[in-house]
Amino acid sequence: MEPFRNIGILGREGSGIGETLQRLIVFLRSRALNIIVGDQIEHLVEPSLLQDARICSRKMIGEVSDLIIVVGGDGSLLAAARTLARFDVPVLGVNRGRLGFLTDVSPDEIEQRVGEVLDGHYRIEKRFLLDVTVKHNGEPNGTADALNDVVVNSGTSAKMIEFELYIEGEFVYRQRSDGLIVSTPTGSTAYSLSAGGPIMHPRLDAIVLVPMFPHTLTSRPIVVDGNSEIKIVICENDVAQLPVTCDGQVNLTAQCGDVVYITKKPHKLKMIHPLTHSFYASCRDKLGWSTSHY
Repeated sequence: MEPFRNIGILGREGSGIGETLQRLIVFLRSRALNIIVGDQIEHLVEPSLLQDARICSRKMIGEVSDLIIVVGGDGSLLAAARTLARFDVPVLGVNRGRLGFLTDVSPDEIEQRVGEVLDGHYRIEKRFLLDVTVKHNGEPNGTADALNDVVVNSGTSAKMIEFELYIEGEFVYRQRSDGLIVSTPTGSTAYSLSAGGPIMHPRLDAIVLVPMFPHTLTSRPIVVDGNSEIKIVICENDVAQLPVTCDGQVNLTAQCGDVVYITKKPHKLKMIHPLTHSFYASCRDKLGWSTSHY
């Protein structure tokens, strides 16, 4: 196993981020590693700590790093993942957010957990992303990708939308609802869960489709093969422009007659976890499950 020598650091400005970034950089410098810092967070670090560091864009960091450490919440890692997946570089998350399903190293464990990873004591988990294309009159009108989910809705809680759903070219239903969430296993503990979707283990090769407040009580989440092509045809609606949101961060728009295509992205995100990481322990911790056992 090749050691990690070129360590990229990414994040987004937020409470306590600067302190954690500096603690991480001090530790990496003590290991005599090459440090590459994202230009978006350079101003959060004392200049003296960056004397030997390289400052790069997010894309460039993906090209030159052996390991990328993202400091922040799940949103920070989601933003980084959409850029980094195509570079096949492993990503480790240090949590400075709230839930932290994706960023599982706590700031007070940086030296221990990051040290274990640098010493080769870790496991890699591959997570797939979704490619999204909105077509207008058969021509692409916008593209994006998502690690968690793609959401098609009216953009307002006061209006329902109407759409037709096709999976692998086969008609599934025509529905009136607040919208539809199309989620990966990674996103099953995020917005999909809030809407009543199932929790899926990250290793599953599956996609879940969760209706948002459907007009019929029999509309329920559907789990399909991860390689399925999902097609959503926008029917006539009162809303002129419907938002198509990826990971709650990237917005496309669709209108009457447009078609939203969602498929698995060919590149996967390589996530690194310390050997102590457990998906079920994360669920117990983040979701407040009982900790009793026999």
